[in-house]
Amino acid sequence: MKRWLCPWQVVVVVAVIYMTFVVMAQGGDPLILARLGTRFSEGDPGGTEGYDGQFAYYIARDPLEGWRYCDVPAYRYQRILYPLLARLLAFGQTQLLPYSLAAINVAALAIGTWLTEQVLLRYRMNRWYALTYGLYAGQLMAARLLLAEPLAHALCQAGILAAERDRWRWSGLFFALAVLTKETILVFVVGYLLYLLLRRQWRPLAELTLTVGAPFLIWQAVLWLWLGRPGLGSGGAGATNWEIVPLRGLWSVGAVNLRVLVLLILIVGPLTVIPSLLSLWVAGRELVREVRNRWAGLHPFAALLFTNALVMLFLPQSTYREPLAMLRLTTGLVVAAILYGACRRSPRILNYTLFWLASLVFLAKEGPVR
Repeated sequence: MKRWLCPWQVVVVVAVIYMTFVVMAQGGDPLILARLGTRFSEGDPGGTEGYDGQFAYYIARDPLEGWRYCDVPAYRYQRILYPLLARLLAFGQTQLLPYSLAAINVAALAIGTWLTEQVLLRYRMNRWYALTYGLYAGQLMAARLLLAEPLAHALCQAGILAAERDRWRWSGLFFALAVLTKETILVFVVGYLLYLLLRRQWRPLAELTLTVGAPFLIWQAVLWLWLGRPGLGSGGAGATNWEIVPLRGLWSVGAVNLRVLVLLILIVGPLTVIPSLLSLWVAGRELVREVRNRWAGLHPFAALLFTNALVMLFLPQSTYREPLAMLRLTTGLVVAAILYGACRRSPRILNYTLFWLASLVFLAKEGPVR
């Protein structure tokens, strides 16, 4: 492999080919990437549902009035950075929005993969393990569907690398932007807060809490006053509540349809459930082991792995019963596992993360617009 070839370049090539193929195979209109549904675009209650990327497009098209085309406006508007950035890049031109939304996601995949390479190199591990970050199906499909995950995770990786260099103010800024791109990045923030709390590093703990929490809470308050409810926790149309019993969101599907449960287990079992349980065991064991040392030897990536694995057990049923949603949400666990394998300099852990590349099989089927 020539030295000039890097993982982020491979990711860009694959992403561009994939998205171009989708557009050309479905008529050549780049707006097909957003999967618009007539239920929202035309206000037809019996129309097609589309997919979540359409809401980023509607908000980017008209930030002040786009909420009229959203299923749960506050929930969609809390992810404000991605559509606003796309609108800025498109100079406010509606016809350019599909291109700017797609371009941001390809660039975000490249940057996020490059940042992951830098973390791996920092711990003297092979940079090619970063391919799992960029080529994981949850990332590629999110980029193709014009969703916020690629940008959110790229900003999150920037925050992580800044924290690794002990630049907490920059880290907080990147995390704040990432959370305003997609609220699920809060799981990483909580991981860092847990680490700083256990290590009693009060100043960076306070800085990170304020830097991330203040803009997020202010924006939530704005959404509450403007749209009648905060975005966090409201969920999209048809969302169920978070569970308090581990994995109930998965096995409760069996009460509705046993065949669907079996199919979901075959999909999310190896991709999410088993890795989550293994990650909890590994990270939890490290947390317990460090109690005697007052967590002096605790690495922040262990805390990130713990929080990302833990949250997967309490996901709502509405999330578990949608394989694509599970692929997208598992991205955080994938990232945390790569980071943990890097900091422990464990080829075995990093080799295990390569199994997530098997998720690329889901790209082979482009389902119809719902």
